[in-house]
Amino acid sequence: MTEAVALSVGGQSVSRETFQALRDLESLVRRWNPAINLVSKNTVPQLWDRHIVDSAQIFSLCPPGARLWVDLGSGGGFPGLVVAILAREQMPDLHVKLVESDLRKSTFLRQAAYSLGLSVTVATDRIETLTPMGADVLSARALAALPSLVEYAAIHMKADGVAIFPKGARHQEELSEARRSWTFDVDSRPSLSDGEAAILVIRNIHRVRND
Repeated sequence: MTEAVALSVGGQSVSRETFQALRDLESLVRRWNPAINLVSKNTVPQLWDRHIVDSAQIFSLCPPGARLWVDLGSGGGFPGLVVAILAREQMPDLHVKLVESDLRKSTFLRQAAYSLGLSVTVATDRIETLTPMGADVLSARALAALPSLVEYAAIHMKADGVAIFPKGARHQEELSEARRSWTFDVDSRPSLSDGEAAILVIRNIHRVRND
C-alpha cells in the first residue's frame, strides 16, 4: 500500500498529484515565456515563489460554496490556472473562467489547461466588452489600479461575492484612491510572498453618491 504524501504550497496542504500539476504549470510557463512574455523575465528565476506560491495563497481565501471564480487579465495563468489546479482537488464544484484579451496569452491558457487536464473557460475578450458574469469570486493580479479593479468587480461579481486583489507596497494609497468613488468592506491580509504587499479581500461594493 502506497502512503499518501502531503506537500505544502502557499500555506496549504496538497496531494502529490496537485503539487506535480503545479510543477508542470511552472515548466509550461518557462517553455512559453521566451516567445510570449507571460511573466516578466526578471521574475522567471523565482517563478515558483513569485507566481505559483503567490497565486496559491489567493485561492486559500476562497469562501466555501463558491461555484464561479472569474480571473481577469489571466496572462500566464496567475492566479487563474493555479486556482483551477487547487480547486480540482479541494473544491471540485468550483468552475474557473479566465479572461485574457491577448490572443497569444489566451492560446497559452487553453493549451496549458488541456495539458494539465483542467476544465476551465477561457475568454479572449476585453473586460469592458463582457456582459456581467455574476462571479462568486473575482480576482486580478498585476492588471490595473484598484479603482479600476473595484469597478470591474462591481459589474462582474454577485452582490454577495468577494473580490480578491493582491497589491504591492502602495496598497494603502490605492485603497484611498478607490474610496473616492466607491464604498466597500475590505479585509487586508499580509502576503506570504512579499513583506510589503497585501491581499485585499473586498465585499459589499457600492458607488459613492455625489448628491
